[in-house]
Amino acid sequence: MFKTYSDKKEKHKIRNLLSFLMSFSVHIFIVLSLLVLPLISVKDLPKIEVFSVFLAPPPPPPPPPPPPAKKRSSKRSGTRIKPVKASATIRPGQLVAPVEIPDEIAEEELLDFGIEGGVEGGVEGGVVGGVLGGVVGGVLGGVVGQVEAPPIRAIGEIRPPKLIKRVDPEYPEMARQARVQGVVIIEAMTDIYGRVQRIKVLRSVPLLDDAAINAVRQWVYEPLFFNGRPRAVIFTVTVQFTLT
Repeated sequence: MFKTYSDKKEKHKIRNLLSFLMSFSVHIFIVLSLLVLPLISVKDLPKIEVFSVFLAPPPPPPPPPPPPAKKRSSKRSGTRIKPVKASATIRPGQLVAPVEIPDEIAEEELLDFGIEGGVEGGVEGGVVGGVLGGVVGGVLGGVVGQVEAPPIRAIGEIRPPKLIKRVDPEYPEMARQARVQGVVIIEAMTDIYGRVQRIKVLRSVPLLDDAAINAVRQWVYEPLFFNGRPRAVIFTVTVQFTLT
């Protein structure tokens, strides 16, 4: 009984092994068929097209423009072309730029501004039109007699000119530290325009003189008229320094 059972068991194992091998073989065949058949068939392969590209050479440069047409000579047409010279009206005493460089320079006519024998009241070196009662050498700076007239002193009836611009002096630091104060008296001379031209110290305070001179040089006065003419004038001014 036991022998029969063992024989059946052995047959069953052999049958299972054979079925496994057959199943494995079938699967292997199917897989190989799926992989190999597409490689063998060439009908469905994509076509490869090769395109060749050729670069065209650049276009040649454009031809040069044709030469300009030659002008017809006047001999053929029977007419003569005369060159036209530009004529400019030249007036005596007026500068005119020439169009062309002339070969010869013509002499200009000078206008006669003088009058034979002169005019009444005129002097040598006077201006055009003359100045009645003028001086030799003419007018200097628009004022008659500026050079010849000496400065006058503001004494008695002649009062000093009116101050119209005053610049305060700067107190020197050395004088401030030394507690120096006082009054500097200066003799100043103005020109015909009221500007200070000359300064002379009459009363000195050594530490304060320079500050007073620098301030007075910037002062401006009204012009002083004497006998209807502006004159330079000499007068005295005082500059006071006081510590606060």
